[in-house]
Amino acid sequence: MIIRKSQIRTEKSNLKGGKGLVKREFIVESKDLRNKAKLFSKITIPVGNSIGMHDHVEDFEVYYILSGKGQVLDNDEIVEVNEGDVIYTADGNKHYIENIGDEDLVFIAVVINE
Repeated sequence: MIIRKSQIRTEKSNLKGGKGLVKREFIVESKDLRNKAKLFSKITIPVGNSIGMHDHVEDFEVYYILSGKGQVLDNDEIVEVNEGDVIYTADGNKHYIENIGDEDLVFIAVVINE
């Protein structure tokens, strides 16, 4: 299957009670992930916006930072992240991500079922 850029569904919404709106590009829709994963998306967070605090109990989430600068909660510590960094959240841990830079924070997000 080939998914053309023009076929990728995009939406802007507030995620998990974070600050402002976040753009999601659904690279592969959840129905096509065959219950192995919930999400495979490109996320764009504008300056000052965020995805709010949430946990991962029956799944785990991986972010791969493509560009920009952000901060995340990692094991109860606030950590700065930049292009090329990977954030992995599982085992009931909580996290959020916020754009603290001066350009969009862009990353790939994958949520995989346990």
